[in-house]
Amino acid sequence: MNLEQRINLLGELGHYCLSETPAWISAQQQAQAGNGWFTPEFMQLAIRQIAAEYLQKDQLRQWADSYSLPAANPSPKTIGLTMAGNIPLVGFHDFLSIFIAGHRQWIKPSSRDNVLIRHLVSQLEKYDPRVTSLVTFPERLTGADAYIATGSNNSARYFDYYFGKYPHIIRRNRTSVAILTGEESRDDLDRLADDVYLYFGLGCRNVTKLYVPEKYDFLALLEAFRRYNYLSEFSKYKHNYDYQLTILLLNKKYYMTNESILLVEAGSPFSPISVLHYEYYRPGEDPLPFLVGHQDIQCVVGQGQHLVGTASTAVTPSGALTTLVPFGRAQHPGLADYADGVDTMQFLSSL
Repeated sequence: MNLEQRINLLGELGHYCLSETPAWISAQQQAQAGNGWFTPEFMQLAIRQIAAEYLQKDQLRQWADSYSLPAANPSPKTIGLTMAGNIPLVGFHDFLSIFIAGHRQWIKPSSRDNVLIRHLVSQLEKYDPRVTSLVTFPERLTGADAYIATGSNNSARYFDYYFGKYPHIIRRNRTSVAILTGEESRDDLDRLADDVYLYFGLGCRNVTKLYVPEKYDFLALLEAFRRYNYLSEFSKYKHNYDYQLTILLLNKKYYMTNESILLVEAGSPFSPISVLHYEYYRPGEDPLPFLVGHQDIQCVVGQGQHLVGTASTAVTPSGALTTLVPFGRAQHPGLADYADGVDTMQFLSSL
């Protein structure tokens, strides 16, 4: 199967993703039954994002051309791929990259997201039976030529132990933050709400901490965030909110709320579900240089001179990248927006 054939297959898959084929609807229902965080709204959001940003033939050709990929991979390798399951189809970009690069892949899906990727691969097999030899789901990934693994900090240590001697990309816990100036419009704050609430805040590109100027007035932000108050109707989210509120009350800790999120001053960029941390910065300070060098930060969201316009990247000391994006774009990555900023396609092309 040559590159153009693979691109055409993925284009067909993009049309399928947007269809209401009974088998596809059934797969989504099964995914929701297996993971209560996978609501129909957020599954559809993830699927539309993949179809619009990842599965357009012209975009795929341009992406492949930027790496000068040959029509046929002269030396295909076998890639062991371990996927996360925090949001629907979160590992799809890795699958896509390996497929476009012309390598074989052994996929180990997360138990929390075990249905959707299998169904989409089976659909590709219906379009072209040769896909069966390129994508498989073995019980064990032992014996691959290279590995891409995404998980928690604990699982990353496991991956390092087993996969470290092979070419690899191993991803750990990361999160995203936003820098506010106090001059944001209501539209800016509405878009920031998407960065905070989409997927219940479970994604590494979700904003879990705000950097705000001293004496920042949170009232406009809390009001803009009210459009997501309906998330409190979901029991899993409400249980987290009630638990975190109880802890704050017992500890007599100051907080602010709009009844769907708890704003708490804290130093950590990571916050629990239903909690949004914030930290003040002094006049004249710029938090950005510190943030782009922080190994835990995936994206920095904002509207300052560094952040306006299309997404850009900045290098951290570890060699990973922090992505700089405008409000509302954190959960809308394109083909070249790689997790941790590590260029997956360059890695695959170099094998």
